Parts: sequence; C-alpha cells; structure tokens
Amino acid sequence: MSLSVHLSSSTYNLYIVMAAILFTYCLVRVIYNLFLSPLSAIPGPWYYAISDCALLTHVIRLRQCKRIQELFDKYGPVVRVGPNKVVFCDISLQRNVYSVHKFDKSTFYKSLLTNNNDHAMTTLDHANHSIRRKAYAPHYSQNNVIQLQSEMQDYTFQLINTLESISGKTSLECLALFRHLMVDVVVSSSFGYRLGAVGRWAMDVEDPLSTAINDFPKRGILRSVVPTWAWNMVCRIPNNRWRQLCDSDKILAEFVSSRVYEMRGQMNAGKIGESEKQSMLQRLLQYRYSPSQPMPDHDIISECIGHMMAGTDTTSTTITYLFWELSRRPDIMKKLQAELDEAVPDAKILPDLSVLHELPFLSAFLKEGLRLYTAVPSLLERVVPTSSPKNAPSDEFFDLMGYALPPGTILGTQAWSMHRDATVFPSPNVFSPERWIESSTVTAEHLATMSAHMMPFGTGTKVCGGQTLAHMMLRIAVAAFVRNFDISSPPETTDASMDIMDSFVIFPSAMECKLIFTPRQH
Repeated sequence: MSLSVHLSSSTYNLYIVMAAILFTYCLVRVIYNLFLSPLSAIPGPWYYAISDCALLTHVIRLRQCKRIQELFDKYGPVVRVGPNKVVFCDISLQRNVYSVHKFDKSTFYKSLLTNNNDHAMTTLDHANHSIRRKAYAPHYSQNNVIQLQSEMQDYTFQLINTLESISGKTSLECLALFRHLMVDVVVSSSFGYRLGAVGRWAMDVEDPLSTAINDFPKRGILRSVVPTWAWNMVCRIPNNRWRQLCDSDKILAEFVSSRVYEMRGQMNAGKIGESEKQSMLQRLLQYRYSPSQPMPDHDIISECIGHMMAGTDTTSTTITYLFWELSRRPDIMKKLQAELDEAVPDAKILPDLSVLHELPFLSAFLKEGLRLYTAVPSLLERVVPTSSPKNAPSDEFFDLMGYALPPGTILGTQAWSMHRDATVFPSPNVFSPERWIESSTVTAEHLATMSAHMMPFGTGTKVCGGQTLAHMMLRIAVAAFVRNFDISSPPETTDASMDIMDSFVIFPSAMECKLIFTPRQH
C-alpha cells in the first residue's frame, strides 16, 4: 500500500512539474509578445498580441472584415492583430507589398487546395505563381474574352426568357439563380462544354456541380480552422448533405477529369484543330512548364477547378447584391433604365460590348457595386521574406510606416477597408454611382485617386486572372436584366437579411436573397 501511495505521490508531483513548466512557457510567451517582440510597438488590443484566437473568433463568426475595419477606425492605418500578424490600410503600402516587393502569400491559401493539389491561387511563391499564370493568362486577354460575348448573352437571355414566363408572380432566390448562370458561363469558357445548369434550375432539378461549387468555399474555411485529424473525423458524420459538402472537392475533380480526358481524346484524334477561339482547357493541355515538361494532368485538373470556384460564386454574389441595391433604390433603377432604353433599342439583343462600355451611368453603377459588394473583400495575406534572392538567411526588416517588421511576419490589407476609406470615398457606406461621374464636384484627379484605391479583384502581380471575364459578365447581366425587368424585393428580404458576412468571400446573413423580376412593357 505504501508503494501505491508513493507512486500516486510521484505521479501527482510529475503533473505539478509539467503544469508549472507549461504555465512558465505560456507566461514567457505572453511577456515576449507584449513587451519584447519587434511588433510590440504596433498599436492594437493587447489580447490580439498574445494569441491568434482573438481574431479567429471573428473568422468563425464570419465577420473578420468588419472587425478589422473597427480596429482601423480605432487604432489607425496599421494594427497588430496577432502575435505575428499585422494589417494595414494605405495605398502606398499596398503598392509596395503587392506590386514592388511582390511578397509571397501566406499558408492561409493552402486551405483552398483543389484535388489536394496546388493551383495558381494556392501557389505561394512569386516565381512558381508566374509560371502557373502564364498557362491561362492568354485566355483572359481582352481580345479573347470578347469572343465569348455571344455565349454569355445566350445563357443570360435563356435565363431571362425563363423568368419572363414567371411574370413576376413570385420571388426567386437569386444566389442560386445567378450561380447556375455563372456555372454555365464559366464551364463553357473553360471547357467549351454546354452544361445546362440554367435549364436544370428552370426544371427545379439540382445541378451537382453548382452545389459543389457553392460548398467548396465553406469547406475551405472549415479546413483552415479545424485540425486535419478533426476534419477527417467530421467528414465521417453520417449525414448526406454534410458528406456532400465534404466531398465537394471530389465532385469537382471528377467533372474536370472527365473534360480533360474527353478533350485530349478529341485533340489526339484531330477532331479539334488550331483556331483563334480556344477553351482554357485546350490551352492548358498545350502548355509546357519547359520544352521537355508538359503541364501534368493533376495540375491541369486543379487549375480548372480553381477557376470554376473563383469565377462562379464570386460574380454571381456581386450580381445578386447589385440587383438587391436596385430593388431598394428605384431612383437608380430609373436612371439605368433610361440610359439602357436609349442604347439598347431591342430588349432581346444587346449591342456590341464597346457600346455598353460607353454608357456612363452603367459604368458608374458597376464601379460602385464593385466598391461595396466586391465578392472577395478579405485580407490578402503576404509574408515578409525570410531569405534573400540567393536563398541566404535574411535579417532585413520591412519598414511598414515606421514599424520594423522582421522576416516571417504576416501582413496584408483588405479591399473592404481600402474601399471604405472616408478620406477617399465620402459617406463610404452609401451606394452612390454619381461619385464615379466627373462633374463640377468630382474632379478627374479625385476619380484617379478613387480608382487607385479599388482592388475588387485583388492587386499586384497576383491579381485575379479572370477579372476581364467577370467585368464583361457583370456588364452583360446588368444591362440585359435592367433592360427587361423591374426589380423589387419581398418583405423577407431586408437590410438585416442582406447584412454581409464573410468567409474570404461574402454572402448575406440569411444565406439567400429573394427578389421579384417583373417584365417591363416594351
């Protein structure tokens, strides 16, 4: 019995020693982060300096953008938001970090891996990102995207004709509605393949690809905050809808794999020859990292998934918010309709895109929409380099408005805050297209300043490659729908239900946006 007591006493003492060591370690880390860290002079709440958990709570609550904006409002343009993380809101710093120094991305982007493999968005270092970008950049050139206009209009008017049969009798959930439209557009552009997502929506039949694309960002944010072992466990929960979300990556991979093998077979059989108009998949299948190294299939598949994911929910969400804004601003809708009625005599035939580009109020409306409702307003994290160009250890600190950031520090800005800088955008939370139209009160110089602060598709060398396609689709969708419909909202669609939440991309707090499209009398 004495031996048992002795062992129990020894075990107890061991626990006491371990607890003391852990407490001492934590205390030392707290003291270091608060008072001795090179970042200790940077303003911010003290509890943000000692742990990443403080900011993580707002990530989980889907309001990181708003919280960071609150910190800027209180502490100024540079704020410490973690033991090793700093955020800023300044145009000069934005250029330095993203365009001049071209800092590598942080590991946060790895949460967006597709098919367990990298694509351009998850490629962290600048050199390899440039190699990836060269594969698809020609597809999104202005000249190439213009060739896609007729297909974009076909899908848009297919949806419009469907809505006219409803005749404004009921409200429609627009996040799903415009997601199906964008799935058809992006799949057609990427693969030269007609999916028929809009047709499935019209028949009230689920489109698995559209659902998977919608699920993928949620899957990514969960993976970024949940340990791998825990993620593997929760994916085994026996619920069909939950498993569908967890498997969204696999669903996308299976679809793209089929398109890759079909396209390669057609190319090898000589059924697809050289032409000026090519799908992105054709370009990737022909792309070579070096003369002796073609782009492997797993990279092609991941890249295509990345473009589907990046180009679908983002554009459809922005379109949805634009139409919601019109539903509560009849003054803006009347101005748009008056301009479009004159420029588009036939409501069922849009003019050449160059004509739409010349419409001042439509252009101003889209700019203001991208300012307040850019689909990705979140932090674009970068890392202060830890090595020199010759791969030698670096001890050079980065000067961030007088604060010295050591190598390895994570830093970044967010479009949410750049677009709401009250010194650049007076009354920043008011939707006002007129701010983008030169007048006696809006000078050309101020327009240039506002444009410099805009980053709806990111900024710098890693800016969104598909922004030309997105700009064109936004212009086509708004022009076609506003020309053909009056847009209103039912009682359940309110400011509260449309309050913006963010999980890297934005969405309404109600997870839906119901609107009514009433055909106009032409």
